[in-house]
Amino acid sequence: MSFDAPTFRRTVGQFATGVTVITIEAEGTVHAMTANSFTSLSLDPPLVLFCVGKNTKMGQLVQRARGFSVNILHAGQQDLSSYFAGAWRQEAAPPFQFARGDGTARLEGCAAALECSMYAVYEGGDHWIVVGRVETVHRTDDRCRPLVFFDGRYVSVDEALQDAAPRRPLVEGG
Repeated sequence: MSFDAPTFRRTVGQFATGVTVITIEAEGTVHAMTANSFTSLSLDPPLVLFCVGKNTKMGQLVQRARGFSVNILHAGQQDLSSYFAGAWRQEAAPPFQFARGDGTARLEGCAAALECSMYAVYEGGDHWIVVGRVETVHRTDDRCRPLVFFDGRYVSVDEALQDAAPRRPLVEGG
């Protein structure tokens, strides 16, 4: 391998992603984390996945969880993303509320949410690959702009398109 971890991280950061908050109920408490490592996996059955570090609290909870929810954030929810990522620097938490679903809690006011039962957990290096079967979907009636993360920062969809201008190629490794 001829590249280091920071170079790898910066390189994959060129892939613009939406932002989600994953919630799991365990031991009578709702636990939440920000994740952009989320994707749909299958339509039949309806499966989605997210990745979580093995050594994190959430990474340890997924082994015992019966389900989770994926809360897809809209552009006005950057504060919630920062809060659940552990990057919030204010004294008081931003306002939020969880709604109880069918065995999972979801974050109210998101662009969309998926309530999932646990389907499988796979090893993926220093992360778990957590696969859930979608049991319930929630969507807002409003067409809202997504919260987008690109190049290590939050951007609007318009900014992401502007930043996509071709750059000089950089090749490392291989």
